[in-house]
Amino acid sequence: MTELHWFKSSYSGTEGGQCLEVAATPVTVHVRDSKNPAFGNFGVSRASWGEFLTYASASRRA
Repeated sequence: MTELHWFKSSYSGTEGGQCLEVAATPVTVHVRDSKNPAFGNFGVSRASWGEFLTYASASRRA
């Protein structure tokens, strides 16, 4: 398995709030807690991640 390259959302501030980090591979998007990366991560398909982002974006506008 190749090394995952984690990043936070551009909406994440520097004050250390509740943040998620993601690492995308060709098939899977991995998600973890930025404050506790040792707790592990979970993966979802790229299609499921896209559906989540669509839902989250719509919820922000509501």
